[in-house]
Amino acid sequence: MKIYKSLADLPQFKDPVVTIGTFDGVHLGHQKILKRVKEFARKIKGETVLVSFWPHPRMVLFPDSHGIQLLNTFDEKADLLETFGIDHLISIPFTAEFSEMTSDDFIQEILVNKIKTKKLVIGYDHRFGKDRAGGFEHLKARQERYKFDLEEIPRQDIDDIGISSTKIRKALNTGNIGIANEFLGRPYQLEGTVVEGDKIGRTIGFPTANILVEEADKLVPADAAYLVKVEIEKENFAGMLNIGNRPTVSGSKKSIEVHILDFQKEIYGKNIRIMFLDFLRAQKKFANLIDLKTQLEKDRQMAAKFFGKEKHDSNDK
Repeated sequence: MKIYKSLADLPQFKDPVVTIGTFDGVHLGHQKILKRVKEFARKIKGETVLVSFWPHPRMVLFPDSHGIQLLNTFDEKADLLETFGIDHLISIPFTAEFSEMTSDDFIQEILVNKIKTKKLVIGYDHRFGKDRAGGFEHLKARQERYKFDLEEIPRQDIDDIGISSTKIRKALNTGNIGIANEFLGRPYQLEGTVVEGDKIGRTIGFPTANILVEEADKLVPADAAYLVKVEIEKENFAGMLNIGNRPTVSGSKKSIEVHILDFQKEIYGKNIRIMFLDFLRAQKKFANLIDLKTQLEKDRQMAAKFFGKEKHDSNDK
């Protein structure tokens, strides 16, 4: 997949089949749209083009009150879109100035003049342009003028799935990993760099890798303990991860730390990927480190049972 971060850099696409949206999460609803785009492109032997915006428009339009947490960083979203077979990703820098572009200007200047759209596919509720004035009916009324085919994903198709980025965010913010993963069609992920911590875990036999997530707007799930997979240099390991301020350790700041099962290597400074698989337990303050260690032993037994079952299930497929 080729990525363009400036409209001035666009090549001449071959019969481009285009869709527009932020696609945060690239969830099952988004995937349905991507599938239709690919189907249409195959029929006319054209190329798939996704037009997106960065940063998220709400962050620009409501800088002090947007309240949005992103399911994907830009790089994560780009990787996912490539996985789903998109040929070209156009990332338009969303600025206050760009937000003033009318829907008619957006159609003429970008979809027609720049991309030379052959067919446009949008979700039934997609809006664009200043004051979100553009939509399917707006496009349909101007279809003859702009001479590209138009397809709307029917409301029923989207509603039957019942999935939205907002629902996924709510699930993650309450620790409901199962629902979030079901809607995403894959495990929710975090990426970060392993940084040095206070090494308290080592003193009780549970060394942890402390993870620094550099993207401030990336959604970190609710404070709790989780069962996770950890990807280090393209190799996967089982783990149990804690998010929170570690109430047993007085004065601790909020941290993300993972204990990787049966793992001894030093990985400071390495970038690792965390895949959330299941909720393990809520945060709890223990009377002392001995009680904490006892609970962690129980957690490790549950993790070993979980990953043993997962391995068995995968072998059955």
